[in-house]
Amino acid sequence: VQLQASGGGLVQTGGSLRLSCAASGRISNIRAMAWYRQAPGKQRELVASIIVSGTTNYADSVKGRFSISRDIRKTAVYLQMNSLRPEDTAVYYCNVVRLSLSDIWGQGTQVTVSS
Repeated sequence: VQLQASGGGLVQTGGSLRLSCAASGRISNIRAMAWYRQAPGKQRELVASIIVSGTTNYADSVKGRFSISRDIRKTAVYLQMNSLRPEDTAVYYCNVVRLSLSDIWGQGTQVTVSS
């Protein structure tokens, strides 16, 4: 099973993007779904996550601007990004963690925010 991320692009400061990530097949026993990002020269960081109960968690830098959601039936996870800033520029990766703690990564989608 693979994860396919999409929705990245070039946007001006203050703009919005919606990232999508869908699995090529069914993934059972999901523990959590998340979005990470990696900017040039920086480590990959957690942006937002959603666990099986629906509880969400956000990095302080995106709280109030980003929103994570999911569609369990489609094994899909979404990231609505509003009020984008140049510092949000990065490659965004989706991630699915199973109850066994094994995980799957998507291929990444580039988000570029111009000032």
